[in-house]
Amino acid sequence: MPVIRHSVYIEAPIHVCFNLARNVDVHVETTPKTKERAIEGVTAGLMVNGDTVTWEAVHLGVKQKLTAKIIEMEKPYKFTDIMVKGAFHSFTHAHEFIENSAGTIMKDTFFYKSPFGIFGKMADKLFLESYMSNFIVNRAKELKKIAEKNIEVCTNNNDLKK
Repeated sequence: MPVIRHSVYIEAPIHVCFNLARNVDVHVETTPKTKERAIEGVTAGLMVNGDTVTWEAVHLGVKQKLTAKIIEMEKPYKFTDIMVKGAFHSFTHAHEFIENSAGTIMKDTFFYKSPFGIFGKMADKLFLESYMSNFIVNRAKELKKIAEKNIEVCTNNNDLKK
């Protein structure tokens, strides 16, 4: 079972990073290449423990639907979502936030199992693991940009809690 781990330092408070990472609208904004959109469940705003969202997106040239559910949340330190329906056999995505100096370390740990047995394992090695790693890294980069821009706006307004 492939495991993708990624960490990024974000110059923003932990609550800002945590809220951006669980915001459906921000998810859409951070995934323009795959044209992600929420079509069922929570379709806008912040997700909480127990919420589900069904995403429609184009991955590897194919339009797909995937339903994920948040199964654990400890504000503002972590949340975990799992796939309940979609193209993978299964996946678990843990999001962790650690206060560090004047900012936050955001850690993603993505465990997945491909469908189709041995053919899925071959797809992992040939392209899927790399594709998913790039997807997670690119989304984190975009979230970092939004968080750091948000802090500049908030700092200019003297209101870091918005």
